[in-house]
Amino acid sequence: MVFLGDSLTAAFGLDEDQGYPARVAAELERRGLGIRAINAGISGDTSAGGLERLDWLLAQEPDLVVVELGANDGLRGQPLEAIEANLAAIVERSLAAGARVVVAGMKIPTNYGPEYTAGFEAIYPRVARRPGATLIPFLLDGVAARPELNLPDGIHPNARGYEVVAGTVAEALAPLLEELRAKPAA
Repeated sequence: MVFLGDSLTAAFGLDEDQGYPARVAAELERRGLGIRAINAGISGDTSAGGLERLDWLLAQEPDLVVVELGANDGLRGQPLEAIEANLAAIVERSLAAGARVVVAGMKIPTNYGPEYTAGFEAIYPRVARRPGATLIPFLLDGVAARPELNLPDGIHPNARGYEVVAGTVAEALAPLLEELRAKPAA
């Protein structure tokens, strides 16, 4: 399983084993759904950057790709159409390579106005509508805007926050893994 993302996936400010990909792998192992997790998170990455490195990641032949990108694009006020096109291309190419895809939705502050903010948030459900894709409505659900679950920057989860994020992601992945395991080999 590949976790394609930015600093939220890379566990900015913490050891990688405290981030959500490592914690998801441990939780799924505990449930008897062990995976080999590839953390492809790069701090500061954008949807365009993720798309540029996608071929190398798909060469690993993942069964599942978790896509957590776009927040840096939104925080920089990038055109919504470009963000959506990049995320859609990542999802479509991953699906074409035979992987299931989980799209982690994001939200941003209203710095660029309510229309931009609403338009940004609407990208994720549209991108995840493709057959074979699943949406996590908001990756940081239960963590965002809670100081006790974030680093002092107020953006990145702390170790306790990543426990919550990992639970959210594991809940989305478990049924997909069970479905993949039940499918007979071709």
